[in-house]
Amino acid sequence: MCDSSIRIGTAGWSYPSGPGAWTGIVYPARKGRPKDFDELRAYGEHFDTVEVNSTFYRIPTIDVTRSWVERTPSGFEFSVKLFQKLTHPRMFLDRLTKPPKGAPKEMVAEKSTLPHDQALAAAGVSSADVDEFRRAIDPLASAGKLGAILVQFPASFKHDAAGVDHLAWLTKALRDYQVAVELRHKTWSDDVKTTLQVLNASRAAWVQIDEPKFRLSIEQNYLPNVTSFYYMRLHGRNTASWWRHAAAEDRYDYLYSAEELREFSDVAGAAQALVRKSYLYANNHFASKSVVNAVMLKAQLGQPIDGEYPTTWVEHYPEIKGLVRVGASRSLV
Repeated sequence: MCDSSIRIGTAGWSYPSGPGAWTGIVYPARKGRPKDFDELRAYGEHFDTVEVNSTFYRIPTIDVTRSWVERTPSGFEFSVKLFQKLTHPRMFLDRLTKPPKGAPKEMVAEKSTLPHDQALAAAGVSSADVDEFRRAIDPLASAGKLGAILVQFPASFKHDAAGVDHLAWLTKALRDYQVAVELRHKTWSDDVKTTLQVLNASRAAWVQIDEPKFRLSIEQNYLPNVTSFYYMRLHGRNTASWWRHAAAEDRYDYLYSAEELREFSDVAGAAQALVRKSYLYANNHFASKSVVNAVMLKAQLGQPIDGEYPTTWVEHYPEIKGLVRVGASRSLV
């Protein structure tokens, strides 16, 4: 595994079902798969970091995070998304009131329209929630396998007095870790001075994002705001399906071209002179397109492409022909 100050990976390592599943593409199909096959172990043969999004939906148990440590090679790092209660309280409240599957329409509750600060109060957000999350990820931190905590706010989270206060409180509560904050509403870049003051006070990195733009999208210049680390997420550019889609995964059905990726590999290369470590995660996960783009980024940055990839995958994505080794690795089809 290459020891690099620029770590490149994907958002998630397991997408087992649906039209965008990785099984049968980059992982073996479930039918006929060896009983001891482990997708995380397989992923770890190719990349030295992964961004975990499942922690946004539920706080993992200590046994689960301990198993992640045991199933990955030395030097591997997990960046974990903070639990939704702390960043998306309205979503958290909606999930609490979600009716059982098959319930009549009249049982379907209205989505919460509370202002963010009122939703935080209604959800009962407190330092105890932060402590619970800290305990859950302690096995990763203790093993030296914790990359950053991703604090992702919704596009509706605005720069106002309540928003600034919550951001300051949360980043301060997590300042013992590398904290990466994803803000999407333009009010944060409109008052860039205050935003930077809050983030820099807790040494939190301002996440640089690439995604379809909307009228109130944040403006970014891709410059790091702290010297400790840099964090970039590539969501794809599927504008047509970003807001309107049949399934949530449709919005991530996008493959960056080599020319489009060059912008980000150039930025990462330049940032390397300004920060100690960088994390680049491809979140365009539909049908393993994030894996393709992560491989292409590694190649553009001169990093070795570890492991072997299946012939069928390479044939499906000619963009990576000549970049990867093709073979019958036990971890792949």
